[in-house]
Amino acid sequence: MEDNSKRIIIAFAVSFGILMLWKMVFPPPPEPPTTNPAVTQTASEAPKPAPQAATVTPASTPGPTAKAAPRVLAVQQGTQAEEIVVENSISRVTFSTEGALVKSWILKEFKDEKQQPLDIVNPLACRSLGFPMSLRLSDAETAKKVNSALYVASPAGSTIAAPGKLELAFSDGSVQVRKVFTFTEGHEMRVEVSVFDGQKNLPVEVAWLGGLGDHSLPPDRAALADKALHQASGGDKLHVETLTPSFFGNLLSREPNPADKKLDVSGPLALAGLEDRYFTGVFLPESPDQAFRVERQPWTPPDWKGEDSKRPSLISAWFGSGAPKPLAFRMFVGPKDLDLLRSTKPPLDGLVDFGWFSLVARPIFLGMHYIHDHWTHNFGWAIILLTILINIALFPIKLKQIRSGQEMQRVAPLLKSIQDKYKGYKMNDPRRQKMNQETMKLYSEHHINPLSGCLPLLVQMPFLYGFYRVLDLSIELRHAPWVGWIHDLSARDPLYILPVLMTVTMFLLQKMTPMTIADPAQQRMMMIMPLFMGFMFINFASGLVLYWLTGNVVGIGQQVIINRFLPKPGPPGTAPTRKPGTKDS
Repeated sequence: MEDNSKRIIIAFAVSFGILMLWKMVFPPPPEPPTTNPAVTQTASEAPKPAPQAATVTPASTPGPTAKAAPRVLAVQQGTQAEEIVVENSISRVTFSTEGALVKSWILKEFKDEKQQPLDIVNPLACRSLGFPMSLRLSDAETAKKVNSALYVASPAGSTIAAPGKLELAFSDGSVQVRKVFTFTEGHEMRVEVSVFDGQKNLPVEVAWLGGLGDHSLPPDRAALADKALHQASGGDKLHVETLTPSFFGNLLSREPNPADKKLDVSGPLALAGLEDRYFTGVFLPESPDQAFRVERQPWTPPDWKGEDSKRPSLISAWFGSGAPKPLAFRMFVGPKDLDLLRSTKPPLDGLVDFGWFSLVARPIFLGMHYIHDHWTHNFGWAIILLTILINIALFPIKLKQIRSGQEMQRVAPLLKSIQDKYKGYKMNDPRRQKMNQETMKLYSEHHINPLSGCLPLLVQMPFLYGFYRVLDLSIELRHAPWVGWIHDLSARDPLYILPVLMTVTMFLLQKMTPMTIADPAQQRMMMIMPLFMGFMFINFASGLVLYWLTGNVVGIGQQVIINRFLPKPGPPGTAPTRKPGTKDS
């Protein structure tokens, strides 16, 4: 009996040994893990993600005919939405762990139109259009999921001091997303994004939605502010696209051409981004296959009461690559300050474009800054002083105009007799040609250039356009006060005092200046010019109106001196008379 028991025990031991040896030699395939909530990592207990977690690859390479099974990813997600602030001395950026999105980007040095800290993210629009740093994927459902998921932040905490790094990670077992934002002490950050589906990295685009800049502007000013910009790698030309409806489409309240609302730019790119008058957000690629796309999206403000066809729209941009790999780029977000833009790599000072007359606008910009920094410490007085200096420099040309005008007055009776002689003939009558010949002969005999009266105005135009561009683009003049009611030289005069004074002084100056036009009808048309200019300037920047008003006042003073000391025109065919005690020039 005992022998039988021993045999049974030995047989059981041998069977157990064989079974264990079989499992060691031929292990069974692992069972797929379940997504039991009890083993799901949360934001409070999840370990810091390993750096290579977002780029996990299969352990073995499948054969040419075999298809690799998706890698099961560790679940990593937060339990509730949290806000994390990355802050330095010039900006404060607020991220949300819900979607790993930028909810606010405040530039501390600037105020908006309501004198609140300037947030270049439009929170009202982004609630319906999406927030910056949203992701776009080929699969819309996956994109929707990762843009609303709860991410795990590393380091944990509510505030990070720049320079620093913020990493946000999410995984539901089937897709894994990792976003890393590295901030400097300035206006730049570096962005790294990867989306992994267990087999490969997915092509991804990062979006800046809801426009960029000062969103407290009135709709009529904000609509003209949003622009897209891009520059090819190795190219020296910066392209700026407004993406606004065509003039006639707007005028007729028709839906604009879809081509006016979208823009697709393929690489290689040197830079691409969005801008308004004073601020910009620029993507700086790190790979030649990265592309840029822009679209103007309709948006209805919460308090909108106008027609649907006229509701405002905002410009949104997407930046990314069609290649199945992680995305990395740098981004500059800040003011269009020339010194600051020159200090970036690559330099971005080309974003401040003074236009056709940059040869005049840049010296005006530098001169105004020099006067402000060294003498006046007020841009309004700097404009006035610079205008006086410009008018003194142009005085010889003005003097030539005055003398030409006096000569025209002296021969005006002779010119009128020629016009009366031929006034009965039609304009297409060949005999009218003889009138022109006699008129030119009269000008030649008295050494008169009939076009000399237009010369000062032609010389003034580049300065006017130069001032317009400087006042329109210089971030330094944004919200710069002058005196009293002028709190912003880059905005229109709220009380319209400067346009009215400009019109009055322009009318006085025109009355004091000798007319170079003999035709009474043309003279009456010239007297209407001050009203036309005043109406045109009524919505221009108050700094530009101040420039023109100052020029008028200086011109009146110069005209008083000219009228007092220069010879007066005499009768036709005689030399000009002069007052006793004066010398011929």
